[in-house]
Amino acid sequence: MPARLTRRLLPLAALAAASALVLSACAPSAGGESDGAELVWSIEGANLSAGHMDPQVSQLDVSGMVQRAVLDSLVFQEDDGSFSPWLATKWEVSPDSTEYTFTLRDDVTFTDGEKFDAAAVKANFDRIVDPETESAQAASMLGADFYKGTEVVDDYTVKVSFTQPYAPFLQAASTPQLGFYSPKVLKESADKLKAGGPGITVGTGPFELTEYTPDQEIVYTRNDDYAWGPGADGAKAPKFETLRVEIQPEASVRTGVVESGESDLASNVPSNLVDGLDESITVDSVEYPGLPYSLYLNEKYGVFADEKVREAFSRGIDIDAAVEEIYFGQFPRAWSVLGSTTPGYDASLEGSWPFDQDAANSLLDEAGWTARDADGIRMKDGKRLSVRWIAWTPIPDDRKALANAIQSDLKKIGFEVVREELEPGAYNEQYGPKTFDLTDWGFSGVDPDFLRNHLHTDGFQNASQVSDPALDALLDQAVGTTDQSTRNQLYTEVQQWNAQHVAIVPLYSPSAITAVGERVKGLDYDLYGRPLFYDVSVG
Repeated sequence: MPARLTRRLLPLAALAAASALVLSACAPSAGGESDGAELVWSIEGANLSAGHMDPQVSQLDVSGMVQRAVLDSLVFQEDDGSFSPWLATKWEVSPDSTEYTFTLRDDVTFTDGEKFDAAAVKANFDRIVDPETESAQAASMLGADFYKGTEVVDDYTVKVSFTQPYAPFLQAASTPQLGFYSPKVLKESADKLKAGGPGITVGTGPFELTEYTPDQEIVYTRNDDYAWGPGADGAKAPKFETLRVEIQPEASVRTGVVESGESDLASNVPSNLVDGLDESITVDSVEYPGLPYSLYLNEKYGVFADEKVREAFSRGIDIDAAVEEIYFGQFPRAWSVLGSTTPGYDASLEGSWPFDQDAANSLLDEAGWTARDADGIRMKDGKRLSVRWIAWTPIPDDRKALANAIQSDLKKIGFEVVREELEPGAYNEQYGPKTFDLTDWGFSGVDPDFLRNHLHTDGFQNASQVSDPALDALLDQAVGTTDQSTRNQLYTEVQQWNAQHVAIVPLYSPSAITAVGERVKGLDYDLYGRPLFYDVSVG
């Protein structure tokens, strides 16, 4: 019999009050137990060793996923979108949402003995926005150019100010990206945080990073003094002593070690491997909000400067068939740059741009790509209709299969797609100056403000090189608006803008799939399906 599959799909009503990259709640632990149990967690994690051990700098989800064990946050977001105390016991927001004042716990220490206080908050936030830190995602979550500064009011009161209303800040303040390192580390070893390791990756969290072998494993040991976890009462130290994170990029290896009992759980399990798992394994599937896995068309580099070519590209791919076949119906086809579980999702876009090769051919004819070469590829002014797709390695087999399907579909309308699978360094050499035609990724997030990073002229993830003053105005207005219905309407207009101009081609909305062995009890997940261990026992 196959593994037991459970789905956990957060309703939009529960997310309506939520607005940024956030973590959901988990039940507080009843208290630490001093057993010496070890939990082994198998993850993909292949790029952690490439300078991605620091969530304040890295844009990779896996960085925040593993370092949540070390880095606590000011507040905690519950599944219903509300906030509960964590390192802050209470907070006040000014009427115009430009000032957030936090009263901090006075009993928190970092695992190196340093005191957590208002000065530690300021040191971390100022470090994130310092240009020398080269933070992109975390700096954006902290308001980027809107960040005015952090003021130490007294030892345990801190005020964070912005130059304009910044509605998403509480949600951002609940994430590991805005979590806290020891001030001693920031003073003496900040340049080593990207590489990470014992004595470097030091926080106030329920675990301490005690061993790290790049590309192999990370070992976290219980912080026995932990007594300030999320929730009004504060979660206590974990019930097990050691969290051993095994880095295993091959999905078949991750599922294999869970079935054999060598690992207690495995993250990022591909949908095609679920049915083959033993019935003793529980499979949890969480469809998370954010920007669906998508293709980003660079409109300032080559043929994608023509909107007709971009539209033809999107209409020439049989997305429904490819997603259904490759993901076995577990991932829904995407119609918008917001996933369907994201607040502000525009359901009216569903079915609005279906697969239609006749329409794609007509658009390419109108764009002047009427001739064909010996291979059947369209020609114009002596040039082939060919684009380069750069992809960051390692690439899972399912996405390779999807890429093959896309290339095959487009070839039928005379559109050549040359795919280059690049190591991170080589990828960045092209991504930085934007010398590519298209690239791909998905981005998890609850607050649609992440679209500002992807579609604003100054967005740090604007791979499509979009620059439209009207679109910038919509995104700027939305980030400074506190009324949720107004924000939803603004983001509806942003989604419709992309549907018309086709800067981003959304393909599918992923779910985080986790295989869990029988020894694990009390496991919970954040909104993106990432495991949370506060109330877990092993045995």
